[in-house]
Amino acid sequence: MKKILVTGAFGQIGSELVPALYKEYGKENVVSMGHSTISLGFDGTLEKADARDKEALRGIIKKYDIDTVYHLVSLLSAKGEVDPSLTWDINMNGLKNVLDLGVEFKLKIYWPSSIAAFGPTTPREDTPQHTVLEPTTMYGVTKTAGEGLCRYYNVKYGLDVRSLRYPGIISWKTPPGGGTTDYAVAIFYEGIKTGKYECFVGPDTMLPMMYIDDAIRATVELMKADLKTDSWNSYNLSAVSFTAKELEEELRKYLPDLTITYKPDHRQKIADSWPKSIDDSQARKDWGWKHEYGLSEITKVMVENLKKVLA
Repeated sequence: MKKILVTGAFGQIGSELVPALYKEYGKENVVSMGHSTISLGFDGTLEKADARDKEALRGIIKKYDIDTVYHLVSLLSAKGEVDPSLTWDINMNGLKNVLDLGVEFKLKIYWPSSIAAFGPTTPREDTPQHTVLEPTTMYGVTKTAGEGLCRYYNVKYGLDVRSLRYPGIISWKTPPGGGTTDYAVAIFYEGIKTGKYECFVGPDTMLPMMYIDDAIRATVELMKADLKTDSWNSYNLSAVSFTAKELEEELRKYLPDLTITYKPDHRQKIADSWPKSIDDSQARKDWGWKHEYGLSEITKVMVENLKKVLA
């Protein structure tokens, strides 16, 4: 049976990936690791450690006889611009530690990339799998560099490391966490709590988005897939693209008195450097990816669940 370590287990992705892994592989076979937060009601095995501490990681891998690592530790785009040096330190040094230990212990590794790996010179419509990667945020720089590092370890050492370029992720279980696409989460939280929201991107800003359940399913499916590709990919992943205004109009079906104002800030420039839509045909071809949630389904499930949580 697989013994799995999830680093960054208490963030937006980890907080929902861990329960999915419990269900798939058994709670006793999953170790959740956090740096400062180790909570969220997980009742499985918990460890507190910093991914930049290679010896601590090595100790955990040996202690539990780990054979698979989901390395989720990352500072996100907007927060990353506050302290670029810290962002590089956390995002890159943590990843290299995991990859080095992957070679040492013959691990299977998952590492998430992002649409932030693209930049203003990337084609913004139906962004292809293989294209220009010239990001203009430190978060994006670490994703582009991380993809190169994962490819190197795959080619040089034969390490089985897999990756997805996540679009904006929408979830009701964790509050907005400092990402540029997080307006699409905050609008639900604030709309339900206060009936109003000041959006930090303009109404015509279009970005690729995905409901968290699709993202988690894609992650689990990729790690289970029998990949027969000739070259390493951090796979483009897509579900639906919409503008901030389109999201507002969909949300207004449930909150008719909702008041939205638009006051773009520094995050608008980041959003404008990212794709409007993603071509994920490579993922659909190589391992059968198919999303389930569109804009209407996302809005419905977000409203229904947050009304209960925020009541």
